[in-house]
Amino acid sequence: MPQLKTFAVLGMLSLGTLGLTALPSAAKAQETQHDPAPSAESRNEGETFTEDEVYQAASAFFGDAAQGLAEVIRNVFAEYGEPNAYIAGQEGGGAITVGLRYGSGELVMKNGTRQDVYWQGPSIGWDVGGNASKVFTLVYNLPNGDTIYQRFPGVEGSGYFIGGLGVNYQQRGDIVLAPIRAGVGLRLGANVGYLNYSRERRWFPL
Repeated sequence: MPQLKTFAVLGMLSLGTLGLTALPSAAKAQETQHDPAPSAESRNEGETFTEDEVYQAASAFFGDAAQGLAEVIRNVFAEYGEPNAYIAGQEGGGAITVGLRYGSGELVMKNGTRQDVYWQGPSIGWDVGGNASKVFTLVYNLPNGDTIYQRFPGVEGSGYFIGGLGVNYQQRGDIVLAPIRAGVGLRLGANVGYLNYSRERRWFPL
């Protein structure tokens, strides 16, 4: 009989111990169930500009020259989605087969970064005309503000015109730029070239 009582006591202690050790696991499981890890969509939320945000900013920037802007932005968004930065600026240039382009503006990132940026570059091809334009450039996949300061080749055959606006694409690695231009004397033609974006103004285009 004493042995039976001893086994009974030990059994009760064992069950109690198992119950105590099971409680934290159950609580942890319950906590995990109610607090899931954030999804990729929630992590990316707020890191890019929506189509409406871009349209409002570009419309205010272009003013009366914004005819056809909604369609331009819609096409760019259909191609590349939401940008995480944009550049608002102005440029001038001209071409007779060989052309030059100079510009300046402000880079605005969704994370709040703002900094000055300049650009210059040559082009060659069937390209005749001159221009003085406002430029609103959508910027995709820019890791940080400093990575804008490099050379971006033009994407051949990407240019098109809608209303009074012209659009073409530039790309280096994963970073894509989509300059939307409006102004006097939009240059017509198919050209290949690049723009070199820099911290300071440079007159030498290469």
